[in-house]
Amino acid sequence: MNHEQIEKDIEHLEHVISRISAADGIPLSYWRSRIDSVSLAPLVPSQVRRVQKLSDALHALEIRHKR
Repeated sequence: MNHEQIEKDIEHLEHVISRISAADGIPLSYWRSRIDSVSLAPLVPSQVRRVQKLSDALHALEIRHKR
């Protein structure tokens, strides 16, 4: 994955994760796999931090959904 595509993917995930809920049509597991996929790419430190924030935000949704 090239750096431009990684950046676009992170931006898209930041947009989506800030707006989704567990009740949306796309399962949270889909977004988890997208975040995991991006996290496997070679990232610069600022991207690592952003992906970690995304993962943390999604984790909070996953926890709320399980209750």
